[in-house]
Amino acid sequence: MTLLINTSLAYYFAMPTDFLLQIEAAMIPEQFIENAAIACTPTEHFTRVAAQDAIGDRIWVRHEGKFEATYSARVSVHRLLADISMLEAVPPHQLPGETVQYLMDSRYCPAWRFQSFVEAEFGGFTGGMRIAAMRDWIARWFSYVPGSSDANTTALDSFVERRGVCRDFAHVMISFARASAIPARFVSVYAPDVMPQDFHAVAEVFLAAPDGNGGTWQLVDATGMANPAEIAKIGVGRDAADASFLSSYGYAELMDKQITVTRT
Repeated sequence: MTLLINTSLAYYFAMPTDFLLQIEAAMIPEQFIENAAIACTPTEHFTRVAAQDAIGDRIWVRHEGKFEATYSARVSVHRLLADISMLEAVPPHQLPGETVQYLMDSRYCPAWRFQSFVEAEFGGFTGGMRIAAMRDWIARWFSYVPGSSDANTTALDSFVERRGVCRDFAHVMISFARASAIPARFVSVYAPDVMPQDFHAVAEVFLAAPDGNGGTWQLVDATGMANPAEIAKIGVGRDAADASFLSSYGYAELMDKQITVTRT
């Protein structure tokens, strides 16, 4: 599957401000960047640094005034997919060290608060079957409502209100998985069927590989809008705080954001 991606952002910074920009599809084995271009307003500082888990880049920018960035890419996705319900869990004591952080609570994902609910609701399932059951439960009981959450909304808030946007669905899915001792991380992505078109967020869980040798990260989208075979990853993290398209260390005003993702 090949995706055509076009992104444009416009911000205003009232004073010299440092911020991290992460809008480029990652160059990783499961997706190939056939061509890509990024352009932005001339800035005081523009430096690439590795993003979390070495998936993609973040860009340090320092700027004052209006800042505009455009990004376009052609990305071929060649992801090995499995029927998630057929995968076993990896016993916690056998987890690779790099996955352990994704068992922990994080800013938006207080997983320990969900342990009793998860055991009561999904206790009859294990491994990938439990993940599939949790994904389907969220899809059934949550409403996708643009504007219903903000930067302070946690998975617990979303669980109580039973509504949110993609990041909220992902945060709840991540919290459920971690409450089940299954590593789960937040993934910012591009996907063609997201409505309205925007940056999208999904969860990714670590389960045993289909052949039983080691483990594998598997994408899970409780909104149902993104097919794992048609997702271009941008970055990953413990939750949305780690994988935002722009993280500003000072006041920032969003003026415009336009994203299109199409199949070709």
